[in-house]
Amino acid sequence: MVRHRGVCPAAGHWRAACGIIDVHRMPYFTRLILFLFCLMAIVESRKPKRKRWTGQLEMPKPSHLYKKNLDVTKIRKGKPQPLLRVEDHDFSMRPAFGGPAIPVGVDVQVESLDSISEVDMDFTMTLYLRHYWKDERLAFPSTSNKSMTFDGRLVKKIWVPDVFFVHSKRSFTHDTTTDNIMLRVFPDGHVLYSMRITVTAMCNMDFSHFPLDSQTCSLELESYAYTDEDLMLYWKNGDESLKTDEKISLSQFLIQKFHTTSRLAFYSSTGWYNRLYINFTLRRHIFFFLLQTYFPATLMVMLSWVSFWIDRRAVPARVSLGITTVLTMSTIITGVNASMPRVSYIKAVDIYLWVSFVFVFLSVLEYAAVNYLTTVQERKERKLRDKFPCMCGMLHSRTMMLDGSYSESEANSLAGYPRSHILTEEERQDKIVVHLALSNESNSSRKKGLLRGHMGLRIFQNTHAIDKYSRLIFPASYIFFNLIYWSVFS
Repeated sequence: MVRHRGVCPAAGHWRAACGIIDVHRMPYFTRLILFLFCLMAIVESRKPKRKRWTGQLEMPKPSHLYKKNLDVTKIRKGKPQPLLRVEDHDFSMRPAFGGPAIPVGVDVQVESLDSISEVDMDFTMTLYLRHYWKDERLAFPSTSNKSMTFDGRLVKKIWVPDVFFVHSKRSFTHDTTTDNIMLRVFPDGHVLYSMRITVTAMCNMDFSHFPLDSQTCSLELESYAYTDEDLMLYWKNGDESLKTDEKISLSQFLIQKFHTTSRLAFYSSTGWYNRLYINFTLRRHIFFFLLQTYFPATLMVMLSWVSFWIDRRAVPARVSLGITTVLTMSTIITGVNASMPRVSYIKAVDIYLWVSFVFVFLSVLEYAAVNYLTTVQERKERKLRDKFPCMCGMLHSRTMMLDGSYSESEANSLAGYPRSHILTEEERQDKIVVHLALSNESNSSRKKGLLRGHMGLRIFQNTHAIDKYSRLIFPASYIFFNLIYWSVFS
């Protein structure tokens, strides 16, 4: 019977062609054919469809020899059983809360010393910081895994020591390409926590022997919240806990040694804390400062001595040489102090530079004294020439020093001269002929004795004597100063 409208028959009736055929009224043979037809349609619908040809060759399927390894991270049916029961514990509290202090071992591997700044009095260091402790809440049963390693994502879910750097100015954990943090958990609950850090910390430097100095800097580690009653920091392997890269080198310093120490630090408001120290000693390379400071300063001092060999009448040459050396020394002193902190004490390099500056300045004053004494002497000679006429036409080049009364033999020696040149008795008593420099060394014994009495005065009045003694005194004094300086500060 065919129905055009209405609902399909009740259960027990087969419907086909949208429920319009009554199966119970069909013959048995017809129902059998219809059943086989439906069964074949179902089988054909479950077969994979053939792809149409696209002009590309299909790659063969991998054989059974290339089976993938079993992925143990797949969640099996049923309730998962995690190895680390992170959600079952309160990790905001330290391990063994309420009990004795938890020991936390520390070791450090220094990767590099990036810079040492004298102006800012700090240093920058990159290191691997590792912590070791035991947390039984992280223990897991395992017969095959010796440990499990995680990245920084698990660190936010468990308890880790709150170690910070005392007296640090800047610090950060490297995050390229991901956070440089590693967490390794062992079956018995022991934990290794490692991270890569760059820190800039303060270093109190003493520049009293600069640049012949040695500096000792320290990087200090301490727990921020837990006192020694809750957390005990210690070096895991003593002095062997600090490792350094053999390739570490600095441009101005020689790294002499690294060593570790530990002590207690007290804060009046919170209590006692364990503090660990990474100490390293640096010695400055002197060769750079020899080329840039000491050698130029020494050359300027030696250059100022050249004026002692220049004629005292060459005023422009000696004055310009002295001013040039003074200005150059001032430039060297300014350049050295510009790269140094403004300390309130005298540095070793200041002593050397300022003593050198004094030597250069004294060489300028030496020529000022020579020029002044020369001017005074010439003025006196000019006055004497204006007051007394010159005795010309004498046979001998020497001039007698007269004091107003002379012997008769001396008077007779003038008998050969014209009358106009011979003075009368009154004129000889009123006038004195004076010569300030004796050109003939074969003078009488009476005149030699008179010159010895005035030897001390002649040393200061003779400009050649001042330059002569300066050629010896200045170099000898500067060499003596260098011997004392290098024996004290080196």
